[in-house]
Amino acid sequence: MERAKKQQLAKIAAQMRLDILDQVHAAGCGHPGGSLSIADIMAYLYFSEMTVDPADPAMASRDRFVLSKGHTAPALYAALAEKGFFPKEELLGLRKIHSFLQGHPDMKNIPGVDMSTGSLGLGVSAACGMALAAKLDGRDYRTYTMLGDGESEEGQVWEAMMFAAHYKLDNLVVMIDWNGLQIDGPVTEIMNPTPHDKKLEAFGFHVMVVDGHDFDEIEKAFEKAKTVKGKPTAIIFKTVKGKGVSFMENQVNWHGVAPNDEQYEIAVAEIKAKAKI
Repeated sequence: MERAKKQQLAKIAAQMRLDILDQVHAAGCGHPGGSLSIADIMAYLYFSEMTVDPADPAMASRDRFVLSKGHTAPALYAALAEKGFFPKEELLGLRKIHSFLQGHPDMKNIPGVDMSTGSLGLGVSAACGMALAAKLDGRDYRTYTMLGDGESEEGQVWEAMMFAAHYKLDNLVVMIDWNGLQIDGPVTEIMNPTPHDKKLEAFGFHVMVVDGHDFDEIEKAFEKAKTVKGKPTAIIFKTVKGKGVSFMENQVNWHGVAPNDEQYEIAVAEIKAKAKI
């Protein structure tokens, strides 16, 4: 990846992390850990990978994105606001009664959201339907879906994987945010779903395991996915929960807790210092 592009994406991802903190802090609740862990991937998706148009959110030829782990909506909202789907000022309305930005994505009221999600395990099935629809309609848009590692414990996830492989959905990219932690603790201790790579390969996927914070690796994975024919692609992104904020990184207690005023100021200062913004 060219240095200028990498710097631009890093700056966008840093701003998204600030947006995530702003949202959760203003709401006094939310899910910062898993939102921060996917910020780099979301930045790449919306600013390099996907064909979307803020001026025409329902554009028929757009690529589709489904946030299957819907509780990390602050990351999606940050990406949409940075892209221009709605004013950034709206982010501070997260989880407030009269705001359209509720705790989970709402396709009926939020520009740029392709699927309402929240119940874990359901989003990937919806994404499979979108990918199959593209095949049946002869359209060339691609569908992307982001799952949590803890979410992969859901049985419906694996039914969807079987479906995707059976229908040879090579226009589908399933992403797993492998930060190793879910709300109750380490994923492998709660209900171990590993090894994801071998299971997905057995289900008929082309599988890649990459660093979810390395833009070079992220780019190579998505570019490779475009060349895969006859089978769906799964990208397992190894990430750090709470990435970018030292006291949140790899700490399970930041799965669903908002920072207080002091913690918020420290977190913002850290991100700005690292990104030089």
